[in-house]
Amino acid sequence: MAAIDVKNIQRIGFLLAPNFALMSFASATEPFRAANLVAGTELYEIATLSTDGKAVTSSSGLSVECHDISALGDGCHILFVCAGGGPQDWHMTERTYGALRRLARQGVRIGGISSGAYVLAAAGLMENRDFTIHWEHAPVFREAFSHLSPRQARYVIDGDRLTCAGGVAPLDMMHALIAERMGSHFARRVSDWYLHAVISEPEAPQRGSSAERFGTHHPALLTVIEKMDATVENPLDRTSMAKLAGVSVRHLDRLFATHLKTGFLDTYRAIRLKHARRLLEQSPLSISEVAFATGFSSAGHFSGSFKNAFGVTPKAARKKLSSAKSPGI
Repeated sequence: MAAIDVKNIQRIGFLLAPNFALMSFASATEPFRAANLVAGTELYEIATLSTDGKAVTSSSGLSVECHDISALGDGCHILFVCAGGGPQDWHMTERTYGALRRLARQGVRIGGISSGAYVLAAAGLMENRDFTIHWEHAPVFREAFSHLSPRQARYVIDGDRLTCAGGVAPLDMMHALIAERMGSHFARRVSDWYLHAVISEPEAPQRGSSAERFGTHHPALLTVIEKMDATVENPLDRTSMAKLAGVSVRHLDRLFATHLKTGFLDTYRAIRLKHARRLLEQSPLSISEVAFATGFSSAGHFSGSFKNAFGVTPKAARKKLSSAKSPGI
């Protein structure tokens, strides 16, 4: 193995948002600790940071001691915002946004883990950038930043912007960053340390395929279902969907009845209502705004459909969801 150049220890900061997901944090930090062990010397130094220097509590209740991000001096190579939860947890002060912008101007590579890209976008650091965010937070992100388009990739490295979807996706991105600095053989040894035998490509999907989630492999049905997922705000009619799938309207109805044991409209409505439930949980949109964002013509129609599907009104669901925070990803 080639000699390891340790003249410059890389310092990597992690700005923790309240209710951050411990799995995402561990998946991001542990590869660097393992790299130090494998090398037998300190290659990476980890700094845990918060907006005020106080400890931050994860979604599982574990408290992590932190330094104030504003006091972060020279020598930081990468700064990740590690966030989970919902908008109430992603809010940062202008002081913190200013600190992030200052670090970016100084040439520090800036990254977001799970919903960290939301914080970076709010700080104005994602303009004209290629990036990703956890699929659960993508709808809220698009409502807040309609001019930005996150990709549903596991991770994206766009020069000095580094984003990943959270969960175990940081293992894949940190493998890439370690390989970038230390070579692929060394990075492979680090991944083997954690039994990380299958390293996903950046473009690998965040979720199981539509075929797995809906229990069908019929190509025409999958084409329609994936289009339903992408058009919750402006639903397409049955005729347009049939044309897209290359089948007749009557045949499309038969496919839904035979393979999914439900109808075209019922499937579309269920997809839109699940999307609405995520918006109620994670976004500050009013119930009327959620209704229109998911293709319902009125708040009354939306409320009735929501209650039929979930047994509670949107207002009651939002109250229940706000009292039980998202576990974070």
